[in-house]
Amino acid sequence: MSFPTASTPVQPSARQRPWLSEQDCDLDAFRALVERTTDRSAYPHASAVERNVLLYDADRLALSDRREAQTELVHALADGPGIVVVRGAFPDPAVVDRATAVFDALIAQQRATGAASGDHFAKPGANDRVWNALEKAALHDPRAFADYYANDVIALVSAAWLGPGYQVTSQVNVVNPGGAAQTVHRDYHLGFLSNEAAAAYPAHVHHLSPVLTLQGAVAHCDMPVESGPTLYLPHSQKYGPGYLAWRLPEFQAYFEEHHVQLPLAKGDAVFFNPALFHAAGANRSADIRRMANLLQVSSAFGRAMETVDRETVTAAVYPVLLRARAEGAGEQWQENVIAASAEGYPFPTNLDDDPPVDGLAPPSQADLVRRALHEGWTVRTLREALRAGAERRES
Repeated sequence: MSFPTASTPVQPSARQRPWLSEQDCDLDAFRALVERTTDRSAYPHASAVERNVLLYDADRLALSDRREAQTELVHALADGPGIVVVRGAFPDPAVVDRATAVFDALIAQQRATGAASGDHFAKPGANDRVWNALEKAALHDPRAFADYYANDVIALVSAAWLGPGYQVTSQVNVVNPGGAAQTVHRDYHLGFLSNEAAAAYPAHVHHLSPVLTLQGAVAHCDMPVESGPTLYLPHSQKYGPGYLAWRLPEFQAYFEEHHVQLPLAKGDAVFFNPALFHAAGANRSADIRRMANLLQVSSAFGRAMETVDRETVTAAVYPVLLRARAEGAGEQWQENVIAASAEGYPFPTNLDDDPPVDGLAPPSQADLVRRALHEGWTVRTLREALRAGAERRES
């Protein structure tokens, strides 16, 4: 399968323009890039295009050749609109509802302690935000966690964009009625830096940053437009100086005038390139607590935004994996849960104490869990092996 290339260059080569500055931000060039129509014929696995956004149906993706579907998703996120919506990503509403109950319990615990959660791009306290919801959910209800992160759509898109060994982090965001919209932004890594700091990185790092992270969100309730689902500007991820442009008033005004917004149903998922211009919308509804599980999935070769105690998460989830395996859970189900919980990359480590033996790298946490399941280790045996592995990695 072949795909057309973007008619406008994504960005100049680092050899031609090794540094970027705000002076490189040209609104006319930006408009020429984003004011285009997404060609439905270039995406044969998609079910529709709505307001330039590609819509996929989860059941149709499940029947597709996996590598062909992933190839198309990469094209959509890199050279296409930069955003895909997967309808029915969670086909069993009970799985979403159990996770929602966990998130509600975590929010209640957080409120009871009086802890305030900030927000990157909105007024602190306006929303209910649970940081590191991945670890907290795994410890609160390991079975609900496993059923949720066994989801194959998350695994399919994450592996397509990032390859194996990806690291899942999760932040629950509830925008309450009356909650204001976020400001337009790009996301992690360079999106979290000031323009001055971002400009200190050479142009090739601006080109690299988007492929280190996949942004995603799972709708935990029906989200009509009035509830404020995320605002997007399709094709904006392809603008080379975009990490310096999004704060500029003329680009913010253009986003406000030209963004698109799509309703989501409970169980739908959206994935987008972190360089896409986007912002959470204002909740103008009277009674909808707009809950989304925001997924930030990181490359094994990058640094995740949140610190996750994956040893603790893996130990909590392993009994569920053991029972599920004994009950006949498929290999893909197990692999998806392992990918969302255990560290899939063996570095950094202390090579004096943790040397490669059977290859060029020592085993990762995920490798250890696979071995434990194959050999039927007890929970205690795996816990001890995980602790020993962590100690070997220490300096």
